[in-house]
Amino acid sequence: MTDANAMFCFQCEQTIGCSGCTGAAGACGKQASTAQVQDELTGALVGLARTVRAAGVTGDARRAADDLVMEGLFATLTNVDFDDAELESLVRLARAQKALIAADAGMDQAPDLDLREVWNDLEDVRSLRSLVLFGLRGMAAYAYHAAVLGYRDEAVSSFMHEGLEGVAVAQADELLPLALMVGEVNLRCMELLDQANTQTFGTPEPTTVSRTVEAGPFIVATGHDLHDLKLLLDQTAGRGVNVYTHGELLPAHAYPLFKQYPHLKGNLGTAWQNQRDEFAELPAPILFTTNCLMPPASSYADRVFTTGVVAYPGAAHIGAAEDGSKDFGPVIERALELGGFAEPRVFAAIEGSRGESAGADASLVTGFGHGTILGVADTVVDAVKQGAISHFFLVGGCDGARPGRSYFREFVQKTPEDSIVLTLACGKFRFNDLDLGSIGGLPRLMDMGQCNDAYGAIKVAVALAEAFECGVNDLPLTLVLSWYEQKAVCILLTLLHLGIKGIYLGPTLPAFVSPAVLDVLVREFDVHPVGDPEHDLAAILKA
Repeated sequence: MTDANAMFCFQCEQTIGCSGCTGAAGACGKQASTAQVQDELTGALVGLARTVRAAGVTGDARRAADDLVMEGLFATLTNVDFDDAELESLVRLARAQKALIAADAGMDQAPDLDLREVWNDLEDVRSLRSLVLFGLRGMAAYAYHAAVLGYRDEAVSSFMHEGLEGVAVAQADELLPLALMVGEVNLRCMELLDQANTQTFGTPEPTTVSRTVEAGPFIVATGHDLHDLKLLLDQTAGRGVNVYTHGELLPAHAYPLFKQYPHLKGNLGTAWQNQRDEFAELPAPILFTTNCLMPPASSYADRVFTTGVVAYPGAAHIGAAEDGSKDFGPVIERALELGGFAEPRVFAAIEGSRGESAGADASLVTGFGHGTILGVADTVVDAVKQGAISHFFLVGGCDGARPGRSYFREFVQKTPEDSIVLTLACGKFRFNDLDLGSIGGLPRLMDMGQCNDAYGAIKVAVALAEAFECGVNDLPLTLVLSWYEQKAVCILLTLLHLGIKGIYLGPTLPAFVSPAVLDVLVREFDVHPVGDPEHDLAAILKA
């Protein structure tokens, strides 16, 4: 499969030929050298985790190792860290921490894992080991976001080490149960992140967000990190610089705390994969807080700033001080220097449309989190009992550039007029401009937030099942999920852990899932690859 000088990566949906990226660069723009350093980092984190577990380190004494595992795994997600030097620094830190723990415990260090052992393993074993590893990478991102806000969970932190050890030493028949355990612990992790967000920023509420960029200096904040957005807003207050969200930061507008910032004006652009078009002519800097970063085009590379785990060679990076503070002064000064637009400009709501062609209603609506939906649960239940609502669809997930993603817009457009469509994550940008009307005062299309808010969708499903005194699989509810990177993998594992069946997944199935493993998922969990929207919808409604 691989050798010491070759790149191999098949962790995302865009992988070349739907099989794996093996050339000089991956479909995401990641260079072969970067892929190799990321493998080295992953192997070092496995060695650290095994040493932590062998030494029996727990609690505060394990904090540095916990942080390295979270940050290191997060850095290996697709479209996060393209900087070899930054990744090599994490490798050194992981090995130094491993050495320190081993020395304190008076024991030998566990060896680093050579990832070629995984990539060259028997097909089905490789598939399951990858499923565990990629799920852990996704969970690490959620744990990282919670930790930034001061929220940690011992069970989550401990399992990160256990899971990494399992990637190295688990027997073949132990790997699928371990993957489902990733899903179980990820549920707890997502609940922790939900708690962190709502207790820090308030409970999201339905909010109309403008797509108009006003005249004058501005900054575009993209990614997922609400904490970084708050720091930026605090520092831009009174400076004459407006802030606009992009991509997965759109749902930030729904949190009460962010409504306190009058210079948080609206949302610019759509999903992450359109950034090269949307950022090309912006007279403003762009701050990348987390994934998804694409290699910046020359048209805007000098206006790119990164922070947190995100890094790109040559891009200005805003690091954190020891107390966690960040100085966004260089970003603000660049915004003032560039000056922004001379006149207001409306940005597109969906991929493929630009500027003033975006439509008459220059706004989007977000903020239908589980707090809002469950607040009207009685109305929803009554509507179902009276026949006003026939079906619920959760259509969401990660967006991407591969052809076939028009499926999700077509599917939503064809849903019955007496159905409700819930959505979350950046997959919603395929259709969140649609006006599907309403049922009993409830909008038919409800944006529940980021991919980080997937716990909310699960909470709503469980609450509906309790209201109707049935299981989730007995509800008139179908999950139609798009996937791109590893956070989608760990969410899928969570859904499988919960026993949720009949999930439609696309636009292509993961390359790392072997035919035999796929057969298990289809047989045990009734997972369906998406096909024709009309055919799939007919099959769902007939069931």
